[in-house]
Amino acid sequence: MKRDASNLIAHELIGLKGEVVEGHYKGIEGEIVYETKNTLSFMTGRGLKIVPKKPSVFKIDLPEGAVIIEGERILGRPEDRVRRCPRT
Repeated sequence: MKRDASNLIAHELIGLKGEVVEGHYKGIEGEIVYETKNTLSFMTGRGLKIVPKKPSVFKIDLPEGAVIIEGERILGRPEDRVRRCPRT
């Protein structure tokens, strides 16, 4: 299945470029290099930054354009999130 705006939460986020657009960590941007149940880790120009998912809103860059996603929608371990999301 192709990764796009309609099914982004059902896919792996590691390797994508992203930015925190709302929340305490607003302005952090870089490549997503690691994901846990409650955090996303960004490799930035100033090193590794770990951002909590829940109070944040992220902009994730896809080839078709950017997608805005609330951190609450991607809470949970990546492997569990991929399994619980409906496939189209």
